Amino acid sequence: ATAATDDTRFAAAGVVLSLALALAGLAALLPRLLPGRRPAGEQEVLDWFDAWLAEYRPTVGLYFSGGSASAYQAGMWLEPLARLDTRPVIVLRERFMVSMIPPTDIPIVCLPKVPTLMRLEHSTLQVLIHPSNSGKTSQVLRIPTIKHAFVNHGESDKLSSCNPYAKAYDEVWVAGPAARERYALAEVGVEDKDVVEIGRPQLDAVLPCAGPPAGRRTTVLYAPTWEGWDGEPGNTSVVAAGENLVRALLADPDVRLLYKPHPLTGSVDPRAGAADRRIRELIRAANRSGSGPRPGRSEELAFRTQELDRLTTDGFGDDADQVERMLRQSAPEPGRAEAVARATAAWEEAYWASLPEGEHQVVTEARPSLYACFDVTDLLISDVSSVITDFLASGKPYAVANTGGLSEQTFRAAFPTVAAATVLTPDAAGVPALLESVRHPEKDELSKARAELKLRLLG
Repeated sequence: ATAATDDTRFAAAGVVLSLALALAGLAALLPRLLPGRRPAGEQEVLDWFDAWLAEYRPTVGLYFSGGSASAYQAGMWLEPLARLDTRPVIVLRERFMVSMIPPTDIPIVCLPKVPTLMRLEHSTLQVLIHPSNSGKTSQVLRIPTIKHAFVNHGESDKLSSCNPYAKAYDEVWVAGPAARERYALAEVGVEDKDVVEIGRPQLDAVLPCAGPPAGRRTTVLYAPTWEGWDGEPGNTSVVAAGENLVRALLADPDVRLLYKPHPLTGSVDPRAGAADRRIRELIRAANRSGSGPRPGRSEELAFRTQELDRLTTDGFGDDADQVERMLRQSAPEPGRAEAVARATAAWEEAYWASLPEGEHQVVTEARPSLYACFDVTDLLISDVSSVITDFLASGKPYAVANTGGLSEQTFRAAFPTVAAATVLTPDAAGVPALLESVRHPEKDELSKARAELKLRLLG
C-alpha cells in the first residue's frame, strides 16, 4: 500500500511538473503571437529585401560561405572593402555566420536559399569579391549580371594558392607578380589576362620596422600552419619540429615567446593536436616561476575589454530572432567600425602592457590579432604559408621550418617564399645562431633579399 501511495505521489508530481513546463513555454510564446512580434512570413521578408536593395543600391560586395572556423577569412577583407568610395554589402549564406562577422559599417544580408540569392540578378550589384571557395560558390556564379573576382584569404606557395577552381571566376586578384607566375607555372586553366595585381591592402596596418630588439628581450612569434587536407608531412612543423623549436627558444633566458597556432591544428591529424597540447604545456611550465601581472595594468586591460565587448556585441541575446539580427546587420550604426578600431588599438596597447615581464604567451583568441603580434615581434618562425608572406611587410627577419625531408637547396627551389628566410631543421639546431643575427643586425645577411622578395610577393 505504501509503495502504491508513493507511485501515486510521483505520478501527481510529474503531472504538476509537466503542466508547469507547458505553462512556462506558453508564456514565452504568447508575446510572439502579438502583431508586432509575430515572425514575418517568407513573402513579407522577400518584399522587404527587394525594397532594401532598391533603396540602398549596392554596387560591390563580398560573398562568403563556410564553417565557423573560417570566419576570419571574410574578416580580413572588411576594412579594404569599407574604404572603397562605393556602396558595399556583405552576402552570407549561413545564418550562424551573421553573428561571427567582425563589427563593420558594411550592411550584411544572409541569403540561405538559392531562389532568394538569385534576386541579386535584378539589383544594382556589379561586382562580388570571394575570399574563399566553397560548395555554394557555384550557385552565385550563375548570376550573369555580376562580375566575380577571387581575392583569396592569403597567398603562399601552397597548392591552395593556385587552386584550379579559380578559373571559374571572371578575374583572379593577387598581391604581386609572384602569384601571377605561380598561376602560370601551375597550368590550372587561369589565363594571364584574368590575373590582376592589387597588392595586399590589409598590410597597411603592419608597422614596417627594422633593427635590433628595442629592449633586453627578443620577442619571437612561432605561428605554424595546420596539417592540411592532403596529409603532406611538410605542411606543418608542429608534429616534427614544434617541440624542439619551442624548447630551444625557451632555453634562451632573453626570449619572450608568442605561440599562435593555426585554429584548425589537429582537425585532420590527431598527432598535430597532441603536439600542440604538449607545446602549450611546455610554455605553461616555463611560466610557472614567473611574476604576476603588472600592478595597475590588469585593471586597464579589464576596462578596455569591457569597452570593446560593448562595441562588438550585436545587442541581442543568444535567443534573438533571426529577423531582428538581419535588420540590425543590414542597417549598421554609422561610425561603429571606426569606434571599434579605436577601442581595439587601445585594448591591444593595454594587453601588451599588462603582461608580466618576459612571460611567454599562447595566443588563440581573436585578439590580439596576428598583425598585432607582428608589430611586437622581432622574429617570426613559421611554415610555408601566407603568414610569412604577410610578415614580409614588416621588414623583420623570419625563419621557415623544413620538415618535409627535402634538402635545403631543394626546399628553397620548391618554395620561392623561403628565398629570404633562415631555414631551420626539425632538430632546431639553428635557433641560437638565428637569435644572434636578430640581436646583431650587422650579422643579418638576408635583409636585402627580404626587401626584394617583399616587392615580388606583395606588389
